Amino acid sequence: MADRRHPTATPGTAQPTQAELTAAGTAQPTRAELAAARTTRPTRAELAAAADRTIPDVLAPGLAVLFVGINPGLWSAATGWHFARPGNRFWPALHRGGFTPRLLHPSEQDELPALGLGITNMAARASARADELSSEELLDGAAILTDKVGRYQPRWVAVVGVTAYRIGFQRPKATFGPQPESLAGARLWVLPNPSGLNAHFTPVTLGVAFAELRVATGLPERR
Repeated sequence: MADRRHPTATPGTAQPTQAELTAAGTAQPTRAELAAARTTRPTRAELAAAADRTIPDVLAPGLAVLFVGINPGLWSAATGWHFARPGNRFWPALHRGGFTPRLLHPSEQDELPALGLGITNMAARASARADELSSEELLDGAAILTDKVGRYQPRWVAVVGVTAYRIGFQRPKATFGPQPESLAGARLWVLPNPSGLNAHFTPVTLGVAFAELRVATGLPERR
């Protein structure tokens, strides 16, 4: 079972190598380590240094839902946690939608596979804003994602961001919700971007959108 646990990245340091990830196995961070991590705020210099980094997926075979972000932000790249920037509403929406029994902190992302959930990204490199990505990067990312889904075989793939989905998969008229096509055998769903910059959705309406996906997957409500 690959990529299920990985060392937490320290802001301003290089990301763990694949060998380090493999050696880490399923080691659990202590409560003290998690508590300390949650109070860590990368400095401006550390955030700048995080540009173009990549972070490990939260992934395991046979997941119920694989969530696909656009690409890591600088805060995520500096910490090693997906959707880590304060103000990003992914984790609250996940909880409001009934996917998690409580609101998880980004540092607890490795609890997701036990719930049948995982996270990856359309584009691997970190940037300050998603609109810094080129169309070619999203097209390449869609091809990589297709291969990844074929290997790990999640039942559902939920792309978090309709614009990235339209560009990467060349579906210019795609809308939110279930998609008519599948991806390497997985059902496809498009969710709103939970970034705090997306003013079209409130925390409540994001939670409703995530709940619609959960109901479609048949997963029980856990909140």
